Amino acid sequence: MNNDIPLNYVDTHCHLNFDSFDQDRDVIVEKAQKLGVTRILVPGTDYETSKSAIVCAHKYPAVYAAVGIHPNSGLTWTNHTLNDLRKLATEKKVVAIGEIGLDYYRRHTPQDVQVNIFQAQLDLAMELELPVIIHNRDASEDILNILRDWHGKVIKSSIELAKNPGVLHSFSGNKSLADAVIAMNFRIGITGPVTFNKSQELQNLVSDIQVTSMFIETDSPYLTPSPYRGMRNEPANVRIIAEKISSIKDIHLERVVEMTTEQSDKLFRWREVS
Repeated sequence: MNNDIPLNYVDTHCHLNFDSFDQDRDVIVEKAQKLGVTRILVPGTDYETSKSAIVCAHKYPAVYAAVGIHPNSGLTWTNHTLNDLRKLATEKKVVAIGEIGLDYYRRHTPQDVQVNIFQAQLDLAMELELPVIIHNRDASEDILNILRDWHGKVIKSSIELAKNPGVLHSFSGNKSLADAVIAMNFRIGITGPVTFNKSQELQNLVSDIQVTSMFIETDSPYLTPSPYRGMRNEPANVRIIAEKISSIKDIHLERVVEMTTEQSDKLFRWREVS
């Protein structure tokens, strides 16, 4: 490989709108682009960050947005939130509903409220025919049951979303969950922990599933890959994750980048909203 020629990387999950980037956001985006990162997806975690994700998308040509209420922000949900998200989702360069899902680890929001908010946003995604970005922490059984019901409704509606419904962000489940969601055409988001020495289960999963089922994500400013663990993460680090996938699967880096980028094109349809 000629290291002087940047590859066409995509960071499919980066919280570029968070305040940890306030002092150098322009520099971070420019650095990523110089290293070949051609698209960065910024998801919302509540109404305000959904709006700021759109602001980022409008400012930087390489940046796109998703809108949604994270389960840990569930107590911000009101009777107006769903309609507010519906309006935000019509903004140019919004390509998904997310980050949504369930978090039974932190439990900042009661479990029943999380489920109701998750289902409401899944239905909004079906209404708008937008893919979903799923957060799952210690809630795999409920996540799978809810996604199966929702995907069944999407199939019955005969819309194209059934072929590319979404991604399970920063996947931390087991092989059984991965197989089940991949069977529904979901992708698996691979983040920095795949580079950690102790992440053998995740590395085994990467070895077992097809590259075409994976997305490369940084989840910046979190989950910084080795050897920069402990430092602020940034979208330029997608290359480290891609290199680790390449090593695990013994596939040329160029093919890993090509296939994951192609799958992101299919799911988020960047060119249709640029």
